[in-house]
Amino acid sequence: MAIEIGIVGPHDLVDDVAGTCEEQPGVNARRFDYDHESQAPAIVEAHATQVEAWLFTGVVPYTLAREANVLNRPATFVDYTGATLLQAAVRLLRDGHDPTRVSIDTVAGADVTATFTEAGLPVERVRSLPYRSGLTSADVIAFHRRQQRGNARATVAVTCLSSVYEVLRHEMPALRLAPSNHSVRTALRQLLLQASSQAQEDAQIALGLAEVSGGDEGLLKEVAALGGTLAQSARRTHLIITTRGPLHDATAGFTTLPMLRRLADRHDTVRIGFGLGRSAAEAENLARRALSRARRIGPAAAVLSLRGDTDITLESTVATVPPQETNLAVIAHRVGLSVSTLQRLREVRAAADTEPLTTREVADQLNVQQRTARRMLHRLELAGLAERTGNLSSGASGRPLTLYRLTL
Repeated sequence: MAIEIGIVGPHDLVDDVAGTCEEQPGVNARRFDYDHESQAPAIVEAHATQVEAWLFTGVVPYTLAREANVLNRPATFVDYTGATLLQAAVRLLRDGHDPTRVSIDTVAGADVTATFTEAGLPVERVRSLPYRSGLTSADVIAFHRRQQRGNARATVAVTCLSSVYEVLRHEMPALRLAPSNHSVRTALRQLLLQASSQAQEDAQIALGLAEVSGGDEGLLKEVAALGGTLAQSARRTHLIITTRGPLHDATAGFTTLPMLRRLADRHDTVRIGFGLGRSAAEAENLARRALSRARRIGPAAAVLSLRGDTDITLESTVATVPPQETNLAVIAHRVGLSVSTLQRLREVRAAADTEPLTTREVADQLNVQQRTARRMLHRLELAGLAERTGNLSSGASGRPLTLYRLTL
């Protein structure tokens, strides 16, 4: 059975990388290209259910997608060191340039030094700018311009970013790094190993024990949405049979359980304990432990128990009225934000009344970077404390601004 891999990158690289991937039997490559690397997170988010793994043509779009918390499938990127860097040096020689007088972005200096030294090339006049979080294409362009001005002889700008190359090629000698076939195959082998491991984990059995007062109204439908089956286990207790993959997706990575909130609207008591084990017996024992803990939490609670005495509480988080101040510490622990940040977000919600807010507006109100605001809102969304209401064009080449309505 073929594995669907999404290839994400600029127009001129996606086809070549996808073609190399499709040489591997059992691989179907789906092409997702962009005009600017900042669009990578939106592409991944929009097509997350269409692929089983992601391969990025470089570290920059991969990092942007990872920081935006949109990667819920195995993912990796094509490394530009080694064969790719040596290939670039040969191209420079062929075009009459000195490969030892270059400025290189994105690649770490240690990797550049190791590759050049192994090839017998001096590195005294090689300047590098490693990629780091927050580095923009404008920063990279400025780096290359500084190196060009600071050298009496022309320095070649070697870049991994199409957006940078399109600007610099009109100003100075510039070379666009393109991944070698060897580098693509190496990344693909790594990705296939990740995907195979993930598939084995997803097939791991998951059992749930559910206590629902007043009958099982709605429970069968919710279990079907998990891709599972429902059976009677004991008086007032139902057995839910599913696997790790569907449970992971339904709980947004084991962080929340929307079905609990919906069932709590119909029943006074809803307690669910899930167990994840390597055998049915182990999963059932863990489910009993999880249900016992859910009983101690309250009338509406869900707990997932894992091997190694690890319990994850999946609580009902959507309330008809805003949570009281005394709950902020609990919420802060669950969503990974500070109490002071949650208090400020509550003030932002109150000022907006019922109007949705863009990620940029939230960032401005909290005096944080926009990517930080996106991560905050994503965490609140997973916890049921924010909901997406659409997108708003930013009027630029970047990704659209997501609109959120806070329910914190």
